[in-house]
Amino acid sequence: MPDYSKDLNDSLAGLKIGLPKEFFGDNLNAQMAQVVEEAIAEYTRLGAEVVEVSMPNINLSIPAYYIVAPAECSANLSRFDGVRYGHRCEAPEDLNDLYIRSRGEGFGAEVKRRILIGTYALSTGYYDAYYLQAQKIRRLISDDFKKVLSEVDVLMGPVTPTPAFGLGEKTGDPIEMYLSDMYTIAVNLAGLPALSIPAGFVDQKPVGLQIIGNYFDEARLLNVAHRYQQETDWHQQAPAGIE
Repeated sequence: MPDYSKDLNDSLAGLKIGLPKEFFGDNLNAQMAQVVEEAIAEYTRLGAEVVEVSMPNINLSIPAYYIVAPAECSANLSRFDGVRYGHRCEAPEDLNDLYIRSRGEGFGAEVKRRILIGTYALSTGYYDAYYLQAQKIRRLISDDFKKVLSEVDVLMGPVTPTPAFGLGEKTGDPIEMYLSDMYTIAVNLAGLPALSIPAGFVDQKPVGLQIIGNYFDEARLLNVAHRYQQETDWHQQAPAGIE
């Protein structure tokens, strides 16, 4: 295991930062973009070089992820039937009642939605049309990351396209809620290390700067994040009204 603390204070002179142009399109809130650009400018002052890169398949990450992830959700949560795992309902009448009420009571609305989507995607007649195609797209996205990370040291961009929304605000429109993940879920599909660091505020709501690294390059990620936090104090600030 590497000693991650050993390289935390290394100079960033010569660091090559890639900015995926797909992260800075029309979907990105203008104020969010300004905060992220100011954070990246801090890196150039520390000696880093910034270049634009392109990942043409990354816009497919949301449809691919919301097939792959619910399918895994459906398969992994099937064991939570109230018999050996998970919540068990009170006084079941029979085995079917035990299954139905235990899962109905134990899972929330979003989990149920994902189980249903995943079960549908994995069902006979739809597996090839949905799950298999999503896995092919996953490989294309992974190949995009491999290509650009062979040219730069890290990638940077926003974490979300808009500032944080209020609790429960998007529950009536789950698709809009899922779109908030558009800059992060591609990283999960590719299996890369990434992190988010505080970079400022928009309307008193915190903005994160996303840093994406190459496989097994966590030490560089931590070094890049640490050097930014040595120069700024966003990580020590909180939104107004929060202690």
